[in-house]
Amino acid sequence: MNVEETKLKGSYIIQPEIFKDKRGYLIESYNQKSLYESLNFKIHFVQDNESQSTRGVLRGLHYQIGEFAQAKLVRVIRGCVLDVAVDLRTNSKTFGEHISIELSAENKKQLFIPRGFAHGFIVLEDDTIFSYKCDNFYNQKAERGIVYNDSDLNINWELPSSDLIISDKDLALPNFKNAEL
Repeated sequence: MNVEETKLKGSYIIQPEIFKDKRGYLIESYNQKSLYESLNFKIHFVQDNESQSTRGVLRGLHYQIGEFAQAKLVRVIRGCVLDVAVDLRTNSKTFGEHISIELSAENKKQLFIPRGFAHGFIVLEDDTIFSYKCDNFYNQKAERGIVYNDSDLNINWELPSSDLIISDKDLALPNFKNAEL
């Protein structure tokens, strides 16, 4: 596996090794020991989530606060997304900055997002399946978010706003300046 830290300290792009032959392919999508060694710290995942979405669905930007904050390891099983992570750590040099990466069934890339980040993604292909591991259990009372089109974050979601499918809940999220961190 190839692991590369992004411009946001603590977040990593992970490219698993792909073994292909005439039958198809094999990847080791998760190996606790290899991940520990690559990240140089231990992470214990306790929950796996999966979503299926059509092109244009935008989910996020979501995070949990306090003792319920979550680190995530995200990947796409089928289809393609533009995945976005925003640094919400107030003591970080990159506070308020974001990264965007295309994750797809084809490229097999994964993104490790540490605690203290907001996360969201937009689906770029129909019938996309998105999977993520979390190091803490979901807690509805700790759930927070930032509206996707916040002008301070200035995220390029790659699709025109007329193509976006967003839940009413996500449309009602506060802007970055008013977000509870």
